[in-house]
Amino acid sequence: MTLPLIDVHTHMYLPRYMELLRQRTKVPRVVSRAGGDRLIILPDEEADQSTSAGRPIGGEFHEVSRKLAFMDTHGIAISVVSSANPWIDFVEPDAAPALAAQLNDDLEAICAGSAGRLLGFGVLPLQRPETCAAELKRIAGHKHMRGVIIGSAGRGRGLDDPDFEPIWKAAADSGLFVFIHPHYGIGHGLFPDTGHAMMLALGFTFETSIAVALLILRGVLARHPGLKLLIAHAGGTLPYLAGRLDSCVKNDISKDFGLPKPPSHYLRQCWFDSIAYHGPALAALEAFADPEKIMFGTDHPFFRPHVTDDVLDRTTWPSPEENLQALGTLSAERQKAIAYQNGVAAFGVKLP
Repeated sequence: MTLPLIDVHTHMYLPRYMELLRQRTKVPRVVSRAGGDRLIILPDEEADQSTSAGRPIGGEFHEVSRKLAFMDTHGIAISVVSSANPWIDFVEPDAAPALAAQLNDDLEAICAGSAGRLLGFGVLPLQRPETCAAELKRIAGHKHMRGVIIGSAGRGRGLDDPDFEPIWKAAADSGLFVFIHPHYGIGHGLFPDTGHAMMLALGFTFETSIAVALLILRGVLARHPGLKLLIAHAGGTLPYLAGRLDSCVKNDISKDFGLPKPPSHYLRQCWFDSIAYHGPALAALEAFADPEKIMFGTDHPFFRPHVTDDVLDRTTWPSPEENLQALGTLSAERQKAIAYQNGVAAFGVKLP
């Protein structure tokens, strides 16, 4: 069954951002090496020869035409585009608010020129959390912006940072989504000589899981039940560990978190992408989450197929293919809901 798709997890490094990365001499940065440009963004990646110091980066990372070509090849009607990690976490605090506003305006302009194909998740200057509520209110007035993307680490003090409380309130009040996505990973010293594989498979998912669990345990979702959190990579590990988290919180004699309901109740308030990569994992997410809050994702332009650039735009990428195969294990009704119906309802759009 061929279904139209709404892709809620798809990234772009905007041209202004690429220019900044090319100017830098420290990670994150883009460097020219034999065979083309390379993107170095992960901690310690520059010195790790198992990753050949970064990954190839071509136009698929930053050209709108290449994003649209990928969408056409894979039957994606609408993409909700977000900047990719590490966003503007590395920018000097005094410069971050102005840069965030520029990037958000850039993304709005790109989406406005896409004939209904693109929507956007913007960025926030988390280094200056006192400015973020105003930026959320500002971009809520942009026709094509549907929220913001935030790294799981926040500004290094976790998403449960008390200074972030105005962010959660402003996002809830405005109805904007907050897309939670990992960057730094957990367990660096446990994954020697494994390239990106273990860090992305395990380090990223546990980073997200811990960040969101702390948000819940600190009462953020209890205080802001209207907050629309979208959790990357099928919720990390949380849909599968939710019962364990409930039990451990309930039976911990050393700590009372004061939550009116179990953690799993608040986790079910969240949205999830469907990037689980195989049927059993997607089935577990389906069994746990609100069925109206799971939406399709690809993680483009990461996990590029091993082909030359001249045929890349006509090539099937592994991430959408594997996640479509997982989606195909569900009922026809559930496939339609995840593929596009939930996205239509969540973002208030019509398929072009």
